[in-house]
Amino acid sequence: MNGKKSSQIIQQLVFAGPATLFFILIIVIPFLLGLYYSFTNWNGVSGEVSWVGLSNYQQIFTSDDAFRTSFWFTAKFTVLGVLLTNVLGFFLAYLLTKPLKTRNILRTIFFMPNVIGGLLLGFIWQFIFVRGFTAIGDSTGCSFFTLPWLGTENTAFWAIVIVFVWQTAGYLMVIYISSLNNVPKDMIEAAEIDGANRFQMLRSIIIPLIMPAATICLFLAISWSFKMFDLNLSLTKGGPFGSTESVAMNIYNEAFSKNRYGLGTAKAIIFFLIVAIITSLQVKLTKSKEVEA
Repeated sequence: MNGKKSSQIIQQLVFAGPATLFFILIIVIPFLLGLYYSFTNWNGVSGEVSWVGLSNYQQIFTSDDAFRTSFWFTAKFTVLGVLLTNVLGFFLAYLLTKPLKTRNILRTIFFMPNVIGGLLLGFIWQFIFVRGFTAIGDSTGCSFFTLPWLGTENTAFWAIVIVFVWQTAGYLMVIYISSLNNVPKDMIEAAEIDGANRFQMLRSIIIPLIMPAATICLFLAISWSFKMFDLNLSLTKGGPFGSTESVAMNIYNEAFSKNRYGLGTAKAIIFFLIVAIITSLQVKLTKSKEVEA
């Protein structure tokens, strides 16, 4: 019995030990160090670290208008980004599970933006908004293309939303396609025989059965939206006048541009707790709506 137990312990150490060790080194220890530095005024460079207690957190909640502005921008962006990305991803998946001759090509085309890195994608779309849309607007006279897409607060916000949805919808489409293909065909056929229309089948059969995929897609979209940094950096750099600065960029600027690492880390801890609470509630809510086929 002892030999069998020892063998199991050795197997666990061999297979799970390296992954656990790397998780501790890469995730746990940096997180604990960040938690410690959030109570200091360290500038990220010098060897002197002074303990300041809760003053960093007090400053964030009382006098840091830039953080509140960036959080409000991120919250609006997350709501729109999550909604539009999932609606478009599901619509594409629903369309491309139909017997279309070009569906495999279309799946590839819609998924390709996700393969391109966020920074490169942002610079490409920056050129499109500034040069491409202007050229189209001048030649067609359409006012939509002549808008200052990256020049005002409202248009820059929608520019980032458009690029984000265009980049990520294809990834969610693949998840929804996998789930839609697993919907029992006999249930669909029975509903058709009973006279149900497409909307009724979608509402009462398909959507309830793909809720596990919706749980994953909502979680991913919320995580991507809150952590959005590369598109923000390459498209607007937080401008104009900080109106499109995401929380991730605000934390980066605080810690590495202004050399206030302690304050930046405190913002990161607050941001981590908010995102953890929201994603946990989302997973719990959507899990409760899942049904088994």
